[in-house]
Amino acid sequence: MMDLARFNALLLESVGVGLAVLEPDTLTVRFANRRFQEWFGSVIGRSLAELVPAIDDDARGRLTAGGSVALQHEVKPARRAIALGLQLSCAEQGDTAVVIVEAQNVSKLRELEYMVESYAQMVEKQNRTLRREKERAEKLLLNIMPRTVYEEIKAFGVAAPQRYETATILLLDFVGFTPMAVSREPTALVSELNDIFTAFDRIAEQFGCERIKTAGDAYMAVSGVPEPTPDHAQNIAKAALLFRRYLEKRNQSREPRWLCRIGIGTGPVVGSIVGIQKYVYDIFGPGVNLAARLETLCGPMEILLSDATRRLIAAEFRTAERGLQDLRGFGPTPVFALEAGLEALPFEP
Repeated sequence: MMDLARFNALLLESVGVGLAVLEPDTLTVRFANRRFQEWFGSVIGRSLAELVPAIDDDARGRLTAGGSVALQHEVKPARRAIALGLQLSCAEQGDTAVVIVEAQNVSKLRELEYMVESYAQMVEKQNRTLRREKERAEKLLLNIMPRTVYEEIKAFGVAAPQRYETATILLLDFVGFTPMAVSREPTALVSELNDIFTAFDRIAEQFGCERIKTAGDAYMAVSGVPEPTPDHAQNIAKAALLFRRYLEKRNQSREPRWLCRIGIGTGPVVGSIVGIQKYVYDIFGPGVNLAARLETLCGPMEILLSDATRRLIAAEFRTAERGLQDLRGFGPTPVFALEAGLEALPFEP
């Protein structure tokens, strides 16, 4: 029958933890089990500071005071690095104090921590990519629809068509654009058109107008949609005057000269997302049709509006009567030219 001492010795040698007993003053190894010696080699009589250089005066002081020290150390017993977690603590052996060292192989734990960290970095990278793509998609969608409509689609998946009882619409195109498009180099022409429409966007935004779309050389903007405002006619009139002023200043220093025609109509409209796969936000109704009819009547650099619009802006703008015009779908209609604001407008190219 195995005695208790023999059993304890076998148990000590068979555990997966490296154990060593040190002299408290010199930290010299008095005893080490087989696992400890597999990792550190022949250690009996050697100082722990020689085996583990990370042991410093501070660690020694804590052990002397009866405390404990935890640290990590790497060994290469067979050309393969092993990460060890060391725990040093003071203990009483009879009337004598000793230092006990417990060494555990934490390589797998280190590998797991590295994997977790790498996975976290990969997830964060993917999240950054997703955020960038989301911001890019949002920017593209905001180029084709108002923010309130985009927010409605994001929240509910759809945007219901809305009827607006009164809004003011601006429709602009350029005189002689078709022959210009045929005769000029396409890249230069598109670049200039892009510069002009970008300036128009800034002006429209300045006065709370919403650019609805561009189609070739046509530019459509509205005020009062999708956010109703009592100043919709004034907002569009200010934008129209600055569109024209921007082109006048541009034409002073550049060729070719860009001459616009602007029709402004006030009336009810419906705003809605149109299309399923390639969809855009569009408006349609009497107000849009009226602006289109007036735009076709314009001369170069002229702004025409209906009597309904004129009455809304009469206190702030100067207009000139152009008489009755027979507009398709509207019949004889009083038409007015917008000449200027009664007060100076800021110029924002």
